[in-house]
Amino acid sequence: MSRGLRNCNPGNIRNSSTVWVGEIVPSKDRAFKQFKSMAYGYRAVIKLLQNYRKLYNRKTIAEFIERWAPPKENNTSAYISRVCREMQVPATYIPDVEDREVMCAFAAAISLVENGLPAVMSDIEKGWELL
Repeated sequence: MSRGLRNCNPGNIRNSSTVWVGEIVPSKDRAFKQFKSMAYGYRAVIKLLQNYRKLYNRKTIAEFIERWAPPKENNTSAYISRVCREMQVPATYIPDVEDREVMCAFAAAISLVENGLPAVMSDIEKGWELL
């Protein structure tokens, strides 16, 4: 099982001073957050993406992923390509961060890239309900 799935952190959100709803504090993982359930982990993924729009004015899928998976740590262009392929949208697509279907698909695509396995959509939908 991948680290992200073991931590119930399907987006591999790094430890920071932000404390998320459903987060286990302190995390036993030195680098990444841990959550009480996958639903809380997906809630954090979706909320973080919404914050990227509201706080950092990220518009396109490419802009979101450039912040989520920066080039200093990732093959960002490959990450963008995979997310776009999974969502069946171009890199220039502007997701509606308040749309359940869009954001659940976005979270599922990120989880697939991060963990190498398809996401369980019911977990993502539960995360959306926790917003």
